[in-house]
This record gives sequence, C-alpha cells and structure tokens, in this order.
Amino acid sequence: QVQLVESGGGLVQAGDSLRLSCAASGRTFSSHALGWFRQAPGKEREFVAAISWSGGSTYYADSVKGRFTISRDNAKNTVYLQMNSLKFEDTAVYLCAAKPPYAGGPYSSAHPYNSWGQGTQVTVSS
Repeated sequence: QVQLVESGGGLVQAGDSLRLSCAASGRTFSSHALGWFRQAPGKEREFVAAISWSGGSTYYADSVKGRFTISRDNAKNTVYLQMNSLKFEDTAVYLCAAKPPYAGGPYSSAHPYNSWGQGTQVTVSS
C-alpha cells in the first residue's frame, strides 16, 4: 500500500488560504488516483476533491468548487490541495487517500481508496 502523510493545516480566519500537502511513499504512487476527504465532529466523512493518476481529470464537491484546487506532482510523490476563500464550514480534519488503479467506482466514493493518511486539522474562525 501507499503510505501518506498530510501537512499544512492550521488555524486561519474566514477568507484566508491554506495549501495542504500529502507526501506519499511507494513505488506505484504514480499509478494511483488521489483524493482529499474531510471529517468534522458529528458528521460523516465527506468527499472534497480527487485527481486521476495522470492529473488530466479532477473532481470537486459542489461545496468547494471554485475555491479549492487539487494537483499532483508525481516526480515529488506529492498531492496538494490549495484552499482559497476558506469558510467556517470548511473546518474539519482533512485526509489524503490513494486509490489503486484496479479499483472501480467513482472518485467521490471513499470505499475504493485503500491507503489513508492520519489527517491534518484545518480550523477556520468566523
């Protein structure tokens, strides 16, 4: 499995920006699609964004579309989530996940992702 470690979270004010990073290890990193999910207290894990293995296709939840951008750098084994115009409701633990090339299902479904990071806390004050 791919090992993932997130970083870049913190405490910011509404309207500010953050960039999350997810560093991966594993020889097959470039073959995996990558996704960002988030989980707030009392809520289910929520899809945020995903990117195909080639980086040619990206997908976003409606709640973050136009504000967040996902990208990847396979040479650095890293995926990023640029978050702009942050809102209080974006407050959550953000988790990076990897989806193997043989897994089916939509990118927004958490189940096919078989590698998960520990998460990084993003807190947005109002």
